[in-house]
Amino acid sequence: KRLPYVPDTQPSNELKKTMTKQDSYNVVIIGNGPAGLTAAIYASRADLSTLVLTGAQPGGQLTITTDVENFPGFPDGIMGPELMEATNKQAARFGAEITHGEVTSISASKTPFELTVDDNHTISADTVIVASGAKARLLGLESETHLMGYGVSACATCDGFFFRDKEIAIIGGGDSAMEEATFLTKFASRVTVIHRRETLRASKYMQEKAKNNPKIHWIFNSTVKEIVGTREEGVSALILENKVTGEESRFPCQGIFMAIGHTPNTDFLGNQLDTDEGGYLIVSPGTTQTSVKGIFAAGDVADKKYRQAVTAAGTGCMAALDAEHYLEHLKG
Repeated sequence: KRLPYVPDTQPSNELKKTMTKQDSYNVVIIGNGPAGLTAAIYASRADLSTLVLTGAQPGGQLTITTDVENFPGFPDGIMGPELMEATNKQAARFGAEITHGEVTSISASKTPFELTVDDNHTISADTVIVASGAKARLLGLESETHLMGYGVSACATCDGFFFRDKEIAIIGGGDSAMEEATFLTKFASRVTVIHRRETLRASKYMQEKAKNNPKIHWIFNSTVKEIVGTREEGVSALILENKVTGEESRFPCQGIFMAIGHTPNTDFLGNQLDTDEGGYLIVSPGTTQTSVKGIFAAGDVADKKYRQAVTAAGTGCMAALDAEHYLEHLKG
């Protein structure tokens, strides 16, 4: 087991707490997770003036992830924050300006686009790459936040491997919960779906598939009141409340997966770009182009299916190349 990762106290590309060096850029990237930083690497290497605004969660969801073992190039795995710090340095090496700042609004009706940062500063951009990600819906428990990455997860594909031969719980009742429960039976000795209602929201097909799996068990009409565990030892149990009787019970398990949905971070766009029913940005097939020419989307803000660091990085590359080609076309 690797020792806990200790971030560089003075990284070469330490995020600047001051405002940007200039007010106009070829490319402004919103978000510095895998998608945003990969886009920054490609855009800055193409000699485009590039600004990355970190948003409310610098580094994205990988900053709350411990072991990452499915990102190519790291045979022994890597800590999530360590991976993002290294990618951050790589983007800065090629000249990308990486700055603390949250885009609070954007004017997409004309070019260059105007972005308002932290409600008090305006930046113009020839192109914009939205890589603001999506946040997993959580229960809101203090113990949930404390144990995230230490037995609590919101991604079965990412973390299922770590729960081999353990008993785990899935929170949710939709298609995502059924899909993740079924996937986790490859590793866990027992998977229990905990749902707050008597009936599931999942499609009939997904329900039947899960119910026919002998490793999946069910607890209905119950909510999680507390997650019991420590960062040193992991999760040991859940405290459940029965919504019908009001009784509390202790449910022993070694892991808990949240499957109650994700919310894409698109509020600041003000409905100026087309989205699907879940709020995810719609892009033209085979590209990262949104409904507004010159604005591109990368990563989880447009991906409700895969939601992996490597796929986010891939679309970040695509978005930077799409932006470069768009700018070349403008030049004629």
